[in-house]
Amino acid sequence: MVLITRISDMPKQVAKKVQEYDMRQFRNALVVASAFQLALASSAYADPAAEKLVDDALPLMYHSCKSVVEEANGKEEYITKVVRALVAVSLYNHEIDISKYVKSEDEKTALRDKFVAALKKECERDNEALLAGAIDDAVVSALTLK
Repeated sequence: MVLITRISDMPKQVAKKVQEYDMRQFRNALVVASAFQLALASSAYADPAAEKLVDDALPLMYHSCKSVVEEANGKEEYITKVVRALVAVSLYNHEIDISKYVKSEDEKTALRDKFVAALKKECERDNEALLAGAIDDAVVSALTLK
């Protein structure tokens, strides 16, 4: 029996899957750590607005792109509630004042459409990804922060 100890010793397809899995795990851990850090920071500074964001979002942080749809069971309001809570945390974490990006209803609609397209792309890429991470990436993409 031969033990494979390095990724370079694995067949290319297997190595790629291992690296993708490792990156997904890293990303998921990063999102959870960020949420935890936000929870600690908000309680340390006693910012009532931040505390409310965390209180609303923390119970929803477990969702993946797939699980939020499954749990919604056809109720679009639930999906909207989850996405709004997680977007609020993302905007807070990035210290984004959305009024700097949106001046009119047309701009608001255009930004929302760009965000939805970016979120759809993120979730199509990995349906099992944590929704908070996909939303964070979509926020950054929609606002072209990277």
